[in-house]
Amino acid sequence: MDADALTDMRRSEWERLDALSRKRRLTGTEVDELITRYRAASADLAELKTSVGDSPQGAYLSTILAAARLRFTGASDNILAQTSRFFRLQLPAALYRLRWTTAVVAAVFVLIVLISGAWISSDPARIASLGSPEVLKQYAEHDFVDYYEPMASFAGQVWSNNAWIALQCVLFGVTGVWPVWVIVQNAMGLGVAAAVMASHDRLDVMMLHILPHGMLELTAIFIAAAAGLHIFWSWAVPGRRTRGESLAAGGRSLATVAMGLVFVLLLSGLVEGFVTGSALPWPVKIGIGAVALGIVLFYMLVIGRRAARDGETGDLIEYESGTPTLFAG
Repeated sequence: MDADALTDMRRSEWERLDALSRKRRLTGTEVDELITRYRAASADLAELKTSVGDSPQGAYLSTILAAARLRFTGASDNILAQTSRFFRLQLPAALYRLRWTTAVVAAVFVLIVLISGAWISSDPARIASLGSPEVLKQYAEHDFVDYYEPMASFAGQVWSNNAWIALQCVLFGVTGVWPVWVIVQNAMGLGVAAAVMASHDRLDVMMLHILPHGMLELTAIFIAAAAGLHIFWSWAVPGRRTRGESLAAGGRSLATVAMGLVFVLLLSGLVEGFVTGSALPWPVKIGIGAVALGIVLFYMLVIGRRAARDGETGDLIEYESGTPTLFAG
């Protein structure tokens, strides 16, 4: 085949395809024409490749076809648009989905703290089994408070540690065991600490040092555990989808939560690193912590509700994740 002859014969059709692919808006008739001309041009390109291999005519036609193909598949948003969509829609919608599970996790956590703390405190022998009287006194009167000495390195350490815990809850949530273990372990630890502080009449000191940052920090851990349990549930009870499809969708949307919690825990780490151990009055410290928690809850419940009402689930858009399988009924 003569490539020049084919180009001369098809040039007007290719140019029409190029013009259609560049139009901002297409009518229904033009969309049908675009598809028809795209198929014809693809056949022409295949013929060129088979007959003459690589050629300037083939490269020209490939460029036209690539532009036309974008009208079918769409184009990825730029990074600024993707970032805006993540924080406006995907993240709040994903958090909103977890609201009730988060509340249940929080209730279970508080219950374990109260039961374990009360059980240990009810018997002096159990308190004594935790360490020597000198060690326990040192912990209650000095170590617990000294831990919160304000410094930038401490804030960074707290942030990275808590972010790692939250990430584990989400990533290993597929097991159904890891999030439960994290919640129980941390609740038991807090219950033990409360029992030791109460035995030295310093439970009020413990509460004052925990509340400023702990309200937000613990909420973030509760959300992470809820996300992990949702991932487990997505494959345990997949519904009409296959387990793999259900797990993929759940994992994509709830991995969004893990990324969002990095920022939540950064805020919590800043409060813990610079506010909890500072010389500010305690009402101011607790007020700062309450405001930080209020901002996150507003984002989760109010903005998240709006995003969910608009159809957001926290999952990737179809262009990024692929076309889902449709089911009838």
